[in-house]
Amino acid sequence: MTPFGLRLRALRAERNLALKDMAAGLGVSAAYLSALEHGQRGRPNRRFVHRVCQYLGVIWDDAEDLQRQADISHPRVTVDTSGLSPRATEFANLLAERIGDLPEEAIERMMAEVTEKGGGA
Repeated sequence: MTPFGLRLRALRAERNLALKDMAAGLGVSAAYLSALEHGQRGRPNRRFVHRVCQYLGVIWDDAEDLQRQADISHPRVTVDTSGLSPRATEFANLLAERIGDLPEEAIERMMAEVTEKGGGA
């Protein structure tokens, strides 16, 4: 599941909306909406996020936050390490290989390190 999918599902649940009803209201299939919620589709475009915000009545900071979550929710990430050190390339490959086995605590530690050093996501 992606950050966007998790938030979309929560918004739908808060409003007691069935997946098929929300999908119909957005003009998409229930299968597409389900795939978005489960992180099985690429990140949604800005137009779709805007339609979601309109449909659910999400405004201001909450709408911006939903768009930010969509922006960071691509389920298949590519990391370009050309021009970086061999160690950075090794790290990127190991992370891609083993991220599914990492405990949440390790992911949180790495997120803190990256956001602290890199200025945020």
